[in-house]
Amino acid sequence: MQLIIVESPSKAKTIEKYLGGKYKVDASGGHVRDLPEKRIGVNISKNFEATYEISPDKKEVIKRLAAKAMKAEKIYLATDPDREGEAISWHLSEVLKLDKEKTQRIEFNEISEAAVKHALENPRDINMNLVDSQQARRVLDRLVGYKLSPLLCKRIKPNLSAGRVQSVVLRLIVDREREINAFVPQEYWNFYASLSSTNPPAFKAMFQLKPAARADADKLLEELNGADYIVKDIKKTIVSQHALPPFTTSMLQQDASNKLGMSSPQVMRIAQDLYEGIETPEGHIALVTYIRTDSTRVAKAAQDHALEYIREKFGAKYVPAKPNVYKAKKNSQDAHEAIRPIDVKRTPESVKKLLDKNHYNLYKLIYERFIASQMSEAVYNSVHIDVDANGHVFKANGRTLLFDGFTAIYADNRKDDSELSSEGIILPDLTVGEKLNLLSLSPEQKFTKPPLRYTDASLVKAMEDKGIGRPSTYASIISVLSKRKYTVKDSKYIVPTEVAYQITDMLTKYFEDIMDVSFTAKMEDKLDEIEEGGKDWHKLIADFYPPFSEKLSFASRDGDEVTDILCERCGKPMIRKTGRYGKFLKCSNPECDNIRSENQEVSDVKCDKCGVNMIVKTGKYGKFLACPNYPKCSNIKPLDEELSDVKCDKCGKLLSIKKGKYGKYLYCSECKTSKSITEKAGICPDCGNPTQKMTSKSGKVFYGCSNYPECRFMSWDMPTGEKCPKCGNYIVMSKDGKSVRCSAKDCDYTQKNA
Repeated sequence: MQLIIVESPSKAKTIEKYLGGKYKVDASGGHVRDLPEKRIGVNISKNFEATYEISPDKKEVIKRLAAKAMKAEKIYLATDPDREGEAISWHLSEVLKLDKEKTQRIEFNEISEAAVKHALENPRDINMNLVDSQQARRVLDRLVGYKLSPLLCKRIKPNLSAGRVQSVVLRLIVDREREINAFVPQEYWNFYASLSSTNPPAFKAMFQLKPAARADADKLLEELNGADYIVKDIKKTIVSQHALPPFTTSMLQQDASNKLGMSSPQVMRIAQDLYEGIETPEGHIALVTYIRTDSTRVAKAAQDHALEYIREKFGAKYVPAKPNVYKAKKNSQDAHEAIRPIDVKRTPESVKKLLDKNHYNLYKLIYERFIASQMSEAVYNSVHIDVDANGHVFKANGRTLLFDGFTAIYADNRKDDSELSSEGIILPDLTVGEKLNLLSLSPEQKFTKPPLRYTDASLVKAMEDKGIGRPSTYASIISVLSKRKYTVKDSKYIVPTEVAYQITDMLTKYFEDIMDVSFTAKMEDKLDEIEEGGKDWHKLIADFYPPFSEKLSFASRDGDEVTDILCERCGKPMIRKTGRYGKFLKCSNPECDNIRSENQEVSDVKCDKCGVNMIVKTGKYGKFLACPNYPKCSNIKPLDEELSDVKCDKCGKLLSIKKGKYGKYLYCSECKTSKSITEKAGICPDCGNPTQKMTSKSGKVFYGCSNYPECRFMSWDMPTGEKCPKCGNYIVMSKDGKSVRCSAKDCDYTQKNA
């Protein structure tokens, strides 16, 4: 048995349909391991080595694949034909501990029987340049994301995230919105003249007065009404329009957004289904080639089949004299073909009943764009006329279709930016110098318009034009910005939320390079260099990280303010800092770790253990004083402690006059010690006698040692400071103050006051 491992179960079904019984096809479900979810997973001190962990939901998958791999004579890793797919194959090889002698990598651009069998005949080793390029991107993005996100949470608000590419794209959206808000419209006027000659038909010509106010327009209108309209220039040309290239990932997202109203993430989900295959009565069938590509290249066999179809369907004149070849863009990797149907005989109509509306519409768009890309040019008869009116030149354009060419199957929806559209307009046969009749003249007030907000389509185009990210990342970036609530949709337009401005401003202030479009594009070029084998991925990270780390450190401490508030522990000035929950104070002394809330109240009362100023805290029963050196010092005091002149019978410290709170407590009748109810009832730890539960009444005065909690002496009656002559226990004042008595219950000593 020979084992083929792919990513998707759908792809596995499609491939298994093409192969005989000696092959088993199974799916990993994408990545089986990645950087840790809850920690950075990159060892900065050890050459930025990555630590990968097996995804918890993939343990059963790995167990299943490992069992099959043990029995297999040969193993083929057939993940997607790109960096990500190459990395998945490498991770599978490492996790499954595959025998290198019987393991090879295969790739195919389309899931067809011919492509799969050709791949099996041409296996290769895993391309570590591709793997390293993907590792570099993953580590780079992890470092930026894990380091910048906490900074955003600290300085703006919790639960924010930053990304090396997503933050740059967010900046594009924010900058565009600011450009729109700052835009000041300018007034201008279009003058439309209806003109005629001896030859029909009448036609319209336009003159633009820009900038202009109404007074200028009124003055010109008066002048033009009495002017002679003379043909100044005529240009007649035959214009050919070349077919558009087949789809790349970016083009597909743009066209599907404009024509079908789909979002970029939606386009990619549906396209993935068409690539991996759909269930049909004939079995699982894949319809299109690999859908993550920036190439417009088409395989010779596919082109030949398309030309044959065009000849049969439309006629020989729709087949170009030389097959159409499209030049790749400057930064195109050109690793794969363009997106096209696998089989031109499988027309959209033939699969319409097998697909839902969205899948059908997208397949139809891909199919027709590909066929059109191989067809002859459309030909137009174009006429341009200039008409002079007292030195003001009116212009008229006309364009009529002579041969539809590729437009017979695919309409080019690129907009004519002119305000006087020429499509389908027929102009009369005129001569230079001919005088025309003015039938009517109508001015129209206009105002310049701000730039449009980005749509999914225009944002994808901007990312592609500026070299930000790669085709496989466009849709996910747009999706992340939306899920994070950094952007919202107004109809089809992308609008930044308030937090998007804060994120952009903060990151631009401290990380201008990372937020610079050209820096991001250059980083993509460096990742390409790793793929091509010219650069060590560790060095790329090592060159990037130190300056990034310095900026991160500065951004973390920038804005700290030295206050005139002195630290209650060491007396040094406190620094006002900003954390994720707001402002707080931190001691400026590096050896002091005092941190407290900015509105923390500091009292004038000194801790009698540490000597530092005690702070006011709020507990279950109200405010109290506590030592700021907690937990080293746990000294607490009542907020308004009133000391008597009587010393504690147990430790000699002065007694405090206190008010009780309603509640239960433990009391030892022998040594007059009270304890919290949270302590175990039973034997008093001070004297060994039984304790009993007591209940105090709110507001009742009692006398407790000021050395609490070290000394727990308390008395409900006021001690006099004297000892009983009979038993030696302390003497207390009676309730009415007329006599004194012994505090011991079994002693009957009493004496009236003089």
